[in-house]
Amino acid sequence: MVVREDYFQKGFDAIGRLSHTTLQKCNATIRQLDPGQTADLFDEYLHIGESTGRLCLMNFCKGVRGAFTDEFLKKSSTADFQFLLRLHEQVHGFPGLLDSVDCMHWQWTNCPVAWRESYMSGHKGTHPTVIHEAVADYRLWICHAYFGVPGSNNDVNVLNQSELFSEVLNGKASAINFIANNRQYKIGYYLAEGIYPNWPTFVKTQADER
Repeated sequence: MVVREDYFQKGFDAIGRLSHTTLQKCNATIRQLDPGQTADLFDEYLHIGESTGRLCLMNFCKGVRGAFTDEFLKKSSTADFQFLLRLHEQVHGFPGLLDSVDCMHWQWTNCPVAWRESYMSGHKGTHPTVIHEAVADYRLWICHAYFGVPGSNNDVNVLNQSELFSEVLNGKASAINFIANNRQYKIGYYLAEGIYPNWPTFVKTQADER
């Protein structure tokens, strides 16, 4: 499929008739992204076929990447980490604090029947959920997100599968330097719950109650 940057603008089809409107295309896209509906459900309601529905989704995602990648959809750089260190020290008085890390469960309303049991969690009721690991600062600016792990998981299970610290383990992480109590450190830390392991990069805010 050919992806066009002007796809959502008004246009004409091959015989000169007005093509699908911007509202039709955006509606089809959002219905695929939010409720998780399939592309072949819009032929009667929106008069959009399956292939056009997929094309709407592809062009929308390309537009989001083109508009937000440089600022929002990129990996944190050394400059970003140094900014976070300064920010949290100025706002909270915590030198070396990068972000907060935590997991949460999102209810998956349209989970396929064949996958339902794989995404069930006993302490989250009778509905399948997708567990989501996120790292964010106090402004809710997310610098890491990982989700989609099947099974009944907690924060530690997801941490062991995500790539949050893969660059640190491989020696490719951005350089971080700060001084606390007249001592220099070369690794920042994250605020976490008590369930997280006793790693130098975690400062726990509460005891494990799970």
